[in-house]
Amino acid sequence: MSAPPPPRAAGAWHPGSLSPVFEPVAIASALAQVREPVHVVLDPRTSQVGLALGGEIRAHAADPSDLPLLASLPPSYPEWLGDRSFGEVHGVRFPYVAGEMANGIATVELVEAMASAGMLGFFGAAGLGHDRVAGAVDRMSREIKADRAWGVNLIHSPAEPELEERVADLLVAKNVLRVSASAFMALTPSVVRCSAAGLSVDPSGNIRRKHQVFAKISRAEVAAQFMSPPPAEMLRALVAEGRITHGEAELAARLPVAEDVTVEADSGGHTDNQSLVALFPAILALRDEITARHRYARAIRVGAAGGLGTPGAVAAAFSLGAAYVVTGTVNQSAVEAGVSPEAKKMLAEAQIADVAMAAAADMFELGVKLQVLKRGTMFAARANGLYEIYRAYDNLEALPPDVRTRVESKLIGASIDAVWRETEAFWRLREPGQIERALAEPRHKMALVFRWYLGKSSRWAIEGDPTRRADYQLWCGPAMGAFNAWVRGSFLEAPAERTAVQIALNLLEGAVVLARAQELRACGVAVPATALTFRPRRLRL
Repeated sequence: MSAPPPPRAAGAWHPGSLSPVFEPVAIASALAQVREPVHVVLDPRTSQVGLALGGEIRAHAADPSDLPLLASLPPSYPEWLGDRSFGEVHGVRFPYVAGEMANGIATVELVEAMASAGMLGFFGAAGLGHDRVAGAVDRMSREIKADRAWGVNLIHSPAEPELEERVADLLVAKNVLRVSASAFMALTPSVVRCSAAGLSVDPSGNIRRKHQVFAKISRAEVAAQFMSPPPAEMLRALVAEGRITHGEAELAARLPVAEDVTVEADSGGHTDNQSLVALFPAILALRDEITARHRYARAIRVGAAGGLGTPGAVAAAFSLGAAYVVTGTVNQSAVEAGVSPEAKKMLAEAQIADVAMAAAADMFELGVKLQVLKRGTMFAARANGLYEIYRAYDNLEALPPDVRTRVESKLIGASIDAVWRETEAFWRLREPGQIERALAEPRHKMALVFRWYLGKSSRWAIEGDPTRRADYQLWCGPAMGAFNAWVRGSFLEAPAERTAVQIALNLLEGAVVLARAQELRACGVAVPATALTFRPRRLRL
């Protein structure tokens, strides 16, 4: 490899009221002023490369005070970090999404705060009953301004397919324009219906979407399904059932199921613990391949999620080519999040390694795991212990006395008989078919009893039950620890100050500053290490 050539001037810079700077502290201060053009200049006497603000750009030096100009960078804004079409399509100011933390932890209040700030938030509908979701949708439809964006989660529910269908019906019927599809391992009729419902053609002949599906994926094979048109047989079945029209099916066959696909890396909750820097480029290449194959008129936007707890992580995601970013774990400690103050305190004390994988309630029988907080809670160990017992025995009656005692006293903290009575009453109201199956399949009964603990543990954390603190299930990825380390010593260290909007604004502002620092590095500026950090501060919209 050849050495880089000496700097070559592209013109001249004439000083204004501000002098150029060449010292590290001054360079760090100048590059942080991202809303001002910055000029890279050369001191001919010392051959030092520095920065200049203001002044005048000239084609040639015409004054002894003029300095050789190596490069100029325009103003930079958080709004410009992602794909410009993201804001245009969704009517948001920032390429930033607050993800759908389940059980209503991503509350209506959080979604409203995001919408008011020109961002997008998804209500955490997963795990909630139909009526609770309907009430939340009604409130958001009523209270969020019509020109502001918001959405609701549709989670894949293999153990409760009827509930998944009912939620999809609700989202279409109540005209929810943005649906975040998560935890899907394959397309289902419910998510395809959300994508196809209301498709039409505008006067120019362009296909117009009514409902925008955001697909959260961590595997290429799942991404390919969402980036492709729906299977023809699924569209035919939906038409036959009267769920979509022939016209909608014909248009759906020409479009991807989702035009916003979020690459989810090492996140809290459901995760494959993927590396964003390894997975994201592969999904971008897949997007380009599928777009060319189907000759789409519009590009599929690819966003990034998982591990985004610092400005550096957010800047890295955008540098990979992310059209938008999605945060989750860090918002769980926000003022608007629907968990107890004690749970938020636990999250605010977490370090990067204070996480573990634990059996998931919604996909327990499949052996699916999710990432949770390990520090201060025994949930992960107890949940995994239950799954090991489920694999080892065929039914509850087959449990040896010592194992049964361990389940009741060490793992679920209640008698199996009492748990079954409560479980039976719950499912007879929510989905009676689960009880019928449990009576016919003893192994399924055992799964429902163990899932009682997995479901309750999240509720205990939400409600702040002091007797069950050691059982709190808090979905948490390494981003939480990284965020806590970053905000230590700043106003955001205190949970009471962590509003979702301040978290978002600081992550985005910091990302812009770090992006500029990297751009100036590429221009030959010796950027000091202090410029590669951004301290949280109170920011205004």
